[in-house]
Amino acid sequence: MAALNGAVENGQPDKKVPPLPRPLRSLEVKYTKIFINNEWHESTSGKKFPTYNPSTLEKICDIEEGDKPDVDNAVEAAKAAFQRGSPWRQMDAPGRGRLLHKLADLLERDRVILATLETMDTGKPFLQAYFIDLEGCIKTLRYYAGWADKIQGRTIPVDENFVCFTRHEPMGVCGAITPWNFPLLMLVWKMAPALCCGNTLVVKPAEQTPLTALYIGSLIKEVGFPPGVVNIVPGYGPTAGAAISTHDSIDKIAFTGSTKVGKLIKEAASKSNLKRVTLELGGKNPCIVCADADLDLAVECAHQGVFFNQGQCCTAASRVFVEEQIYPEFVKRSVEFAKKRLVGDPFDARTEQGPQIDQKQFDKILELIESGKKEGAKLECGGLAIEDRGLFIKPTVFSEVTDNMRIAKEEIFGPVQPIMKFKSIEEVIRRANSTEYGLTAAVFTKNLDRALTLASALQSGTVWINCYNALYAQAPFGGFKMSGNGRELGEYALAEYTEVKTVTIKLSQKSP
Repeated sequence: MAALNGAVENGQPDKKVPPLPRPLRSLEVKYTKIFINNEWHESTSGKKFPTYNPSTLEKICDIEEGDKPDVDNAVEAAKAAFQRGSPWRQMDAPGRGRLLHKLADLLERDRVILATLETMDTGKPFLQAYFIDLEGCIKTLRYYAGWADKIQGRTIPVDENFVCFTRHEPMGVCGAITPWNFPLLMLVWKMAPALCCGNTLVVKPAEQTPLTALYIGSLIKEVGFPPGVVNIVPGYGPTAGAAISTHDSIDKIAFTGSTKVGKLIKEAASKSNLKRVTLELGGKNPCIVCADADLDLAVECAHQGVFFNQGQCCTAASRVFVEEQIYPEFVKRSVEFAKKRLVGDPFDARTEQGPQIDQKQFDKILELIESGKKEGAKLECGGLAIEDRGLFIKPTVFSEVTDNMRIAKEEIFGPVQPIMKFKSIEEVIRRANSTEYGLTAAVFTKNLDRALTLASALQSGTVWINCYNALYAQAPFGGFKMSGNGRELGEYALAEYTEVKTVTIKLSQKSP
């Protein structure tokens, strides 16, 4: 396989730039059924639900609608696959790693197909799906493939005649409920560490975007994972999602989505079997630009930080705090960037921004934009839908935003950049932390002391210094406060999918 940064044979950089990948515009959707025990099933109820292309508002296909009986069947399959003596439990740790590497190989092979499906279902630009989402999936699978045979306990010194050690054992059946903004990437963030640790899985993809998850089911079977190890039940949150959250035979659940739904899942877990819960929820993330910052870098990063993925990111830089000395220039440059951002057909290589996911989200964003206008923020550009284009919204920039405005407090999840000004570091720390959320933050400054002071003071699970959305499979990701519980990615995620068992042995005191 060719090296990513040069030829395998001599390590020299490739002289030719590879051509950009092209989407498969006439791609046929093959997988629309429920995936249980490595087989495809119709729903128990006989119901189906449609999935739509948000770019054209046309129906892509109908998907089998899973409900509680289908979740029960999936859980039974996952339980059987986790039983002692099953092929999955008998497989050694390097074997699990090899399967994850093979799955990554198939994602490499089918990368154009998966990126095309993701663009059809979400409306995100194809090249972003190909180079960012798929790249992240492949790297995450390979990272956890390497961890499979390195999950170790510890030996603990206790009394003289005792030996004490710990084992890190798989939890059992894990539920995963994934969001619509990064359907495949968020699935892999959960699936890779869960399988690496030896668990089995029941997945419910978001009802708006089930296509790539179902395609992954076909790859799971092709790779050779034993039946029942991964099961995928498309359906709606209040039915299939609730069935997973309340199921007494599911030992752990991981969810990415809104804080509102995260609370419901945690409540359901507590009322059922106290299953372990990992939540990656909302954010209202501060992006702090100090007067000494590299202004070109800060403007571009803040722009990408809020407008990437149509603004539909939990990490979005949706509260930009700019030191007052540079505020007018920062606003001016930010407006120039926003006006140049190309909105249109996500299959077009030139497109930077596609449509919002659905009418509900589209209406919510426009309603928040109107609130910004009414509450006294200055609309610098955008602020409207693009006429005759369905769910497309013009990149929007507000200046003169104050902390009490809705656009400064609520998660917009759309292409809207509120820019505020600050006078002192203590002031911006207080204002940045005055939110129920604590997912990410960013700081732009050339002063190391100021950067480290802010990094320490900000109540966020991730703080980026002079960069934005710098996410790596090796680095943990998660939130403080109401942005969630637990961590995904990195070595830290392994603790979310293992139980620690202490084994203590009393030694015979007789002479050997």
